[in-house]
Amino acid sequence: MKTSFVSVVALVAGLGAGTARAAEAPIPDAGVTAGPDTTIVVSATRSGDAVPASLLGSSVTVIDNQDLQLRQTRILSDVLRDVPGVAVTRIGAVGDETDVRIRGSESRQVLVFVDGIKADDPNVGYFDFGTTITDEAARVEVLRGQQSSLYGSDAIGGVISVTTLSGRELPGVTLRAEGGSMGTYDGGGRIAGVSGNFDYALSASYYHTDGYAIAPGGSRDMASSNLGTTAKVNWTPAPNFKLTAVARYSLTHADFDGFGLSANPPLVDGTPVNTAIDEPGGFYRNIGWYGLIGAKWDVLNGMMTNSAQITFADTKRKDYDFDAEDYTDHGRRWRGSVNSTIRFGNAHIKHRLTVSVDGERQDFFDTYSGAHRIDALGVVAQYDVTVDDRLAISASGRVDTNSHFANDTTFRVTGSYLFPENTRIHAAYGTGVRNPLISDLYGFSPGSYAPNPNLKSESSKGGEAGVAQTLLDGKVTLDATWFDSRYADFIESFCTTATLNGQTLPASCNIPGSFRQEGVEASATARLADWRIALAYTYLDAPQSFTGLAPDGSFGSQTIQAVHRPKNIASGNVTWAPMRLPFAATVTVRYNGRQNDYAYDAFFDRLAVGLKAYTLVNLNATYDINKHVQIFGRIENLGDIHYQEAFGYQAVGRAGYGGVRVTL
Repeated sequence: MKTSFVSVVALVAGLGAGTARAAEAPIPDAGVTAGPDTTIVVSATRSGDAVPASLLGSSVTVIDNQDLQLRQTRILSDVLRDVPGVAVTRIGAVGDETDVRIRGSESRQVLVFVDGIKADDPNVGYFDFGTTITDEAARVEVLRGQQSSLYGSDAIGGVISVTTLSGRELPGVTLRAEGGSMGTYDGGGRIAGVSGNFDYALSASYYHTDGYAIAPGGSRDMASSNLGTTAKVNWTPAPNFKLTAVARYSLTHADFDGFGLSANPPLVDGTPVNTAIDEPGGFYRNIGWYGLIGAKWDVLNGMMTNSAQITFADTKRKDYDFDAEDYTDHGRRWRGSVNSTIRFGNAHIKHRLTVSVDGERQDFFDTYSGAHRIDALGVVAQYDVTVDDRLAISASGRVDTNSHFANDTTFRVTGSYLFPENTRIHAAYGTGVRNPLISDLYGFSPGSYAPNPNLKSESSKGGEAGVAQTLLDGKVTLDATWFDSRYADFIESFCTTATLNGQTLPASCNIPGSFRQEGVEASATARLADWRIALAYTYLDAPQSFTGLAPDGSFGSQTIQAVHRPKNIASGNVTWAPMRLPFAATVTVRYNGRQNDYAYDAFFDRLAVGLKAYTLVNLNATYDINKHVQIFGRIENLGDIHYQEAFGYQAVGRAGYGGVRVTL
């Protein structure tokens, strides 16, 4: 079925006239809590309600603003390395492409919301974390597993929701400035507060580094600059009515190198292969504009909540060669959502029924393939029931139609039960879809690759089951979860050929058959007196068929662990913050097990190559001079470990930073 944008708007507007509620990521303030030791999650339901994590069947990790501050996180993707099930790959220096995978998914199969706005680049179809620095006051939720029944395409691996805190949640003025290794300087500021029925938060962050040489044996440092600004305003003229407006702007200016055979290329199975090579004059500029306007209102004494919102995302990237524009892509997305939630029941059994509608228009343009458009419509129904705040069951289903692909129907069921001994069992099963990238369908590079407009959507189905134990009145939580996913119609680049302008060129295709990825996630968190501890471990078995050059020079197929997906990943964060001292210190240890990557020979034929495991240690500390002024410092990669996240690209060595924060 094909859907026109006119019909999408008509349906969204029609439903909005009667019932509505914050559809996509949450409009409610993200800092709402139910108690000092209760973790609250908003992204796991389309109702927008803040739900205790103890009532969720799905696995979720929350990184609050205090975690971000204690770990002195400046690059958003770095803190995601501490989440079970997540693998992060930065291909080069800060500002370069950064991929985030959940439970073995591709980065394009992870859906990202920032302040309720679907934030992936509409042109390339995924969110590049290389363009994102951390907001001055924010909260991150990572919801794992197939979530397409709630959010539609892209949510195969999971959903990452980043929410800046409102003026009501964290009022005041904060200024921060720091500097350090590699000519790095960065800073930020935030002013937030409440004035009558209004609360507001205005923030800005800037990060610049002269960088380092990512090319093996190279000398060109990869400099980058990142600017991010956010404005959030809420107007609550009545207890049952609220208007929200969000505006965001991001700017990234970063150098990039070439990729080819160096004068002394490395050998893989005796074959010279390409790496990053110095290429003076290459840089890109990425500009993103984002906006949200939403309203929510309660009726029937809060039994029914309605809302509507419109979001906007506009991203443009330009590549330059010595200030001469070489390539441009531009994507724009308008998204309208309405939602209604009805609550009924009694003190023992509580029911919640939610109906949502999402309409979306995406426009694309790039230098080579021209302009294209996709319209989409999704309808969601979700039912949640809890019994005595111990048993929680949720079921959701969604139907998606759009102007380019066949209809998709997805579902998810979850369950959680808390025993009197504070032992909780939880489980979930669901399906997911991922529509092809616009670059796969229509994008091409003259003489390099051709489009394939006949691609089908990727699909996935999978489940999880786990057990959690809380101790010491909720101050300590242990959790272990097994997960299993099966993927079908996986889209791979350069696996077939197509004819373009008389040339036979490589193109993307859907890989026949399915493959399976399974593993175990384990985590432990503790907040004990002066200590704050977070430990995470992931085991992932992700076999994948690989067709390329064998060590004997033949071209064939073999099965390997999927690239950029280590079998073992672990992290630990331990903070000591004594209440009676103006001092705090955090040690972060991150282990990345051996992983595979692709290497390419002079003809760009693929070879499989293994990258060594590595362990990085970061150390940071703060000291409060008085209640308004704090000084801080950190050392990253304390052991000066030499490693590679991506083959052919050097990672950064030891680096130190220091600065001051002023709070008014």
